[in-house]
Amino acid sequence: MNQGKYIFTQLTDFLPQRVFDRLVHKYEGNKHVRHFSCWNQLLSMIFGQLTGRDSLRDLMISIEPHKTKFYHLGFGKGTSRSNFANANEKRDCRIFEEYAFYLIDLARKSSIVDQDFQLNIDGNIYAFDSTTIDLCLSVFWWATFRKTKGGIKLHTLYDIKTSIPCFIHVSPASVHDMNALDLLYYEPGGYYILDRGYIDYERLFRIHQSYAYFVVRAKDNLQFRRLYSNKVNKDNGVLLDQIGKLTGFYVSKNYPEKLRRIKFYDEETDNDLMFLSNNSDLMAEEIAHLYKYRWKVELFFKWIKQHLKVRSFWGTSLNAVKIQVYSAIIAYCLVALVRNKLNVDRSTYEILQILSISLLDKTPINELLTNQNYKDVKELYNKQLKINWI
Repeated sequence: MNQGKYIFTQLTDFLPQRVFDRLVHKYEGNKHVRHFSCWNQLLSMIFGQLTGRDSLRDLMISIEPHKTKFYHLGFGKGTSRSNFANANEKRDCRIFEEYAFYLIDLARKSSIVDQDFQLNIDGNIYAFDSTTIDLCLSVFWWATFRKTKGGIKLHTLYDIKTSIPCFIHVSPASVHDMNALDLLYYEPGGYYILDRGYIDYERLFRIHQSYAYFVVRAKDNLQFRRLYSNKVNKDNGVLLDQIGKLTGFYVSKNYPEKLRRIKFYDEETDNDLMFLSNNSDLMAEEIAHLYKYRWKVELFFKWIKQHLKVRSFWGTSLNAVKIQVYSAIIAYCLVALVRNKLNVDRSTYEILQILSISLLDKTPINELLTNQNYKDVKELYNKQLKINWI
């Protein structure tokens, strides 16, 4: 008797399988594959992410008792742990990478502006930063970082308005953060918020030439010549707003155009902050408050490390690590996509907590994720027979 679909099947129905099949055909992912296809592999990886499995052995042990459900869950006929590990080692990680980017685009299109964003600024606003995940160098030999320590970096371009990452690049931790700027496509009219670790005036000038805007924290040794100053309102925390040029020999050649320098007093930290920007239209306090939204990408790094499996890996090669990272991003975007399309009034954290223990239930997913009124106890309103004491 059919009692409906499993929660996990209802969830993965939101994934566009035809797009994934085209990518598999493009990179010959299913070549010489008998039964454990790339699609089965993807769904198994998503299941492991949503249920918080710590290792490949943990994942296989948890799904093995449910062999009779494999067909309905999308796992195919199942596979052994060694074949699963072999698939993560050898199948092209670009299949999962490009599919993650496609889902990111879908999630961004279906999302609305986050209520936390309160500035009235046209154009998309991005924060670019990276986080380091420590690894054992003797096991992950390719993850060069230090002499006795390995690691990888997740270079992330984060959409501030929709709270969705729109670009993620995985590299060994020895790769400098500024090199990842060369991989970005700069959207005309977009705003890019950068920390001072990304100050490279040749790359910043490339953003300017792309008709995009940047806001970056200035270094203490800034060589800057003021041309003129704008009026400021010190009650808003703006101490100075100047237009000028860089005076260093090399930096003046790397960035020959005018720059805007803004000094802002932050009451929360009791510090004076110096910013550089190529935008001359926004008010000085708007640029200063725009930089404050950079903390959202830091919160994303903290959240994904705590709630998805990107710190303990199910394979040792770079290809296996990338597949797991992009599977985590796919799971994150899938939850965001479901939340947006079903208009669920819950946070991503709450949805993940609910899904982690409900994937094998057969409740309709929209009912599962809807906030229930637990104070409405129907038994209190039912008509009960009264007991007459003699």
